[in-house]
Amino acid sequence: MGTFKLTYKRYGKNAILIEWPKKIDKNILDDVIFFKNKVIQNYTKQIVDVINTYNSLTIIYNNTINIVYDNILDLKSLYGQEISQKKVKNYRWEIPVCYDYKFGLDLGELGLKNNLTLREIISLHSSQIYTVYFIGFLPGFLYLGGLDKKLHIPRKANPRLRIERGSVAIGGSQTGIYPSMSASGWHIIGNSPISFFDIEFKDPCFAKSGDEIQFIPIDLDEHFQIESQVAKGFYELKKSEI
Repeated sequence: MGTFKLTYKRYGKNAILIEWPKKIDKNILDDVIFFKNKVIQNYTKQIVDVINTYNSLTIIYNNTINIVYDNILDLKSLYGQEISQKKVKNYRWEIPVCYDYKFGLDLGELGLKNNLTLREIISLHSSQIYTVYFIGFLPGFLYLGGLDKKLHIPRKANPRLRIERGSVAIGGSQTGIYPSMSASGWHIIGNSPISFFDIEFKDPCFAKSGDEIQFIPIDLDEHFQIESQVAKGFYELKKSEI
């Protein structure tokens, strides 16, 4: 049964946007995912996609919505119903990250502004367990919650036009990994040699909302070894059920 006061809005000709309180919160994420699964389970034939973010769902219908109030009333009723759901398995993924200065272009700036040594930055960043809230911006880009406040730093005043695939970065109170070459206004502190999106796989991105991420520090030699294994297709990412 829903526990939050939600807002419902028409979002174009064939979509409805549902919003929760605007903050990064694990309880809100759990409620968003629970409602998302309810919608998918009950409207299989009417919808083409359901997209979640930190605090919203966008429900895209397979035809134009004629009377939006009817659809909203149906969704409000569904949100309030107690419906048993099949438990979805979630995993904690161990992501190898090399924090060497070769990759960590902004380690020096982050250390100066936040008064931290390199050892402290690595320890603070890799000791946290991060929640995957949603995937967006780029295919395979994981929006993660749980960054230690000592590592919070405003976005760069002048974004880089190009950063490398696998760059691990901090922007404000968030951290993430760029799955492909991209522009970026975040501070780059390392690099992961694994692949976060592969169109050839049944599930192109291995992680989903509600999963967890733990960063495992590795050195340069380990980075290149794993990168080679990934390229040859026999690197197996470590995970455990949560």
